[in-house]
Amino acid sequence: MIELWFAVIAFLWTGYFVLEGFDFGVGLLAPLVSRNPAEQRAALQTIGPVWDGNEVWLITAVGAMFAAFPAWYAGLFSAFYLPVTLVLVGLIVRGVGLEWRGKVANPLWCDLGIVAGSALPAFVWGTVFAGLLFDGALAALFGGAFTLAVCVLHGAVFLALRTTGPVRRRARTAAMIAGGVTVPVAVFALSSLGTAPALAAMAALAAATALIWRRREGWAFTATAGAIVLSALAVFMELRVRPLPGLTLAEAASGPYTLTVLSWIGLITLPFVLAYQGWTYWVFRKRVLTLA
Repeated sequence: MIELWFAVIAFLWTGYFVLEGFDFGVGLLAPLVSRNPAEQRAALQTIGPVWDGNEVWLITAVGAMFAAFPAWYAGLFSAFYLPVTLVLVGLIVRGVGLEWRGKVANPLWCDLGIVAGSALPAFVWGTVFAGLLFDGALAALFGGAFTLAVCVLHGAVFLALRTTGPVRRRARTAAMIAGGVTVPVAVFALSSLGTAPALAAMAALAAATALIWRRREGWAFTATAGAIVLSALAVFMELRVRPLPGLTLAEAASGPYTLTVLSWIGLITLPFVLAYQGWTYWVFRKRVLTLA
């Protein structure tokens, strides 16, 4: 049960980073790939139907940690109280910006809130997970730079996949530039792990850059999503041995009865949640047209 619930939590965090990763990237890039309000609306519309649903993965991952590994949950959020608070502030500011920009006469402050609220969590989550694995501020900075760069690349590829016309062309250019930055950052950030998933993640990022150059947006998005999955796998392989300094997975876990009850709850509810979110993405799968 302990190994099962660790795998479930790793899956939930990975899903969060894959889905929120392109949300953050789109929020950062929307003003850069747009030249007028119509183009910016189109860019943000690509995530409009799904961004709040993507945040549910974070809530579920944290809730599962609280229930299945309370000692891990307590130690993590106590040690990283300030960074996690900054993440929450960023998510709130971004959410307000996305909800209000269509309801105010001048959306400038909303747009600034979307950019800042996307950049902050994208960077800070990298510092948190790097802090779990390594000591020192430099490692945390590299971790933050890696997650921020990957989110920008992931979001640029998503925009190229979901938009048309000038926005699509600018998103492709942004993706190629972001790829040129992300790959060397990934080498510095992931090489210290030295595991097969980490090396495969670097290769996937390089492949995404080549694919977007060849206008294969769908395959490029698959590559960036795969790079995030592989990076998360490399991180959680390390955390499985030592989720926190001086704490083993068995010591962090709840009792067998609690884990059994959680397993039944998850078995009943998780398939419905996955099916609903998959249906949502299928409904909104078409490219967003830019209307003047």
